[in-house]
Amino acid sequence: MTPLRQRMLEDLRVRNYSPKTQEAYVYQVAQFARYFNRSPEELGAEEVRAYQLQLIKGKRTSWSSFNQAVCALRFLYGTTLGQSWTVEQIPFPKQPRRLPSVLSPEEVERLLAAVTNRKHRLVLMVMYATGLRLSEATHLQVEDIDSARMVIRVRQGKGRKDRLVMLSAVLLEELRSYWRWCRPTRWLFPGSTPAKPLHITAIQKACSRARKAAGIQKPVSCHTLRHSFATHLLEDGTDLRLIQTLLGHQSVTTTQRYTHVATPHIVATTSPLDRLHLVAAGPDL
Repeated sequence: MTPLRQRMLEDLRVRNYSPKTQEAYVYQVAQFARYFNRSPEELGAEEVRAYQLQLIKGKRTSWSSFNQAVCALRFLYGTTLGQSWTVEQIPFPKQPRRLPSVLSPEEVERLLAAVTNRKHRLVLMVMYATGLRLSEATHLQVEDIDSARMVIRVRQGKGRKDRLVMLSAVLLEELRSYWRWCRPTRWLFPGSTPAKPLHITAIQKACSRARKAAGIQKPVSCHTLRHSFATHLLEDGTDLRLIQTLLGHQSVTTTQRYTHVATPHIVATTSPLDRLHLVAAGPDL
């Protein structure tokens, strides 16, 4: 390990960045250095700009990967190397605004019914019942289920924050039945090695197979259940700030995007075409 990489890792740890973020930032900086075949200490603003343009031209780079590279380089030059030009010369890209894919309640029923593995089905059910991210659901521990208070404790979610979400009565019965069948000890959803939680890839594959089996044509991922949870709560009249808290969003702006896919107000709005008195069209000539 080079001294620069070691110093950057130490800076990340001191600031309590998650192990996953540490790994991602170090990887992005390594890719940057590999592109120029030089140490980042020998590179500057012009090279960063050229690298950003190359990522854009590559076309296969997603927005999230591009944004991650920018965050990593900002941290490297701004924090670890203490360069004053960082903020001005490494701009954040403008994120594409896309509406999340949302399932109807009937589609959620079909999707869950199509999951053949009991454990996988329950993980997806937890995501829809609580709005948890996939990694948060798979890392639940048995003691996180508080049936006395009817809440679930989420440990160190995104942003390294704990939070509480509601425990549905229906979900509680499913969990009790599952516990009697599986008898988990530490992890609620243990993997093939009981000492480790179930790997997220297993759930992603199960969700993909279930979408096809259920005949759902729209794009569906595990995260779609989180989107559906938030949208259905909003459609039922739940306060936006409460949904923000349940989802663990730092800003309500992130939560507000669900107002664009909640349908009751849209469907209830009269189109101006309906106010016109149009003459019925005659038969085609």
